[in-house]
Amino acid sequence: MEAFTIHQGKSVPFMNDNVDTDQIIPKTYLKRIEKTGFGEFLFDDWRYLRDRSLNPDFILNEEQYQGATILVSGENFGSGSSREHAAWALMDYGFKTVIAESFSDIFYMNAVKNGLLPIVLEKAEIAALAKITADTPVTVDLPNQVVKVLNHTFSFEIDSSWKHRLVNGLDEIGETLFVADQITAYEETIPSYRA
Repeated sequence: MEAFTIHQGKSVPFMNDNVDTDQIIPKTYLKRIEKTGFGEFLFDDWRYLRDRSLNPDFILNEEQYQGATILVSGENFGSGSSREHAAWALMDYGFKTVIAESFSDIFYMNAVKNGLLPIVLEKAEIAALAKITADTPVTVDLPNQVVKVLNHTFSFEIDSSWKHRLVNGLDEIGETLFVADQITAYEETIPSYRA
């Protein structure tokens, strides 16, 4: 997993509430066995017209937001099913973080487990981020737990264990490998008749 420390990028204001995982990535595209290749189908029903051409009225298709890495949204982002594919699709598209008023618990856990940083900010702070122009860089500083844009600095909370994993680029397996010697030492104490 890629470490997340300080990221500066372009934000896109996708100011919808209750964006569910089926809207993030429709179930039609969940047949792949790897974690990659889902970005093409992110927000599929909104991004594309019936003939699969880009919908010019959808914000992610606007030229000014091409290359955006920070998604700003409303309340209850990621509600719906427990599909991990939603986090994979956002990351595969190029997003490093999603900033919203609130998240579904399951989506939040899937995001941090895969290296996508979910940030909860207050409604007024979200509104300020939504108003900035596409060429205004936003800085997300995870070690100091702040989002900076223009003359604003917004603080956010994150569980210390998740912060540690994200800053160090550790998934659950990577975290376990830190104590591999202790696990091996313990296993060597198990009597052979129990092995």
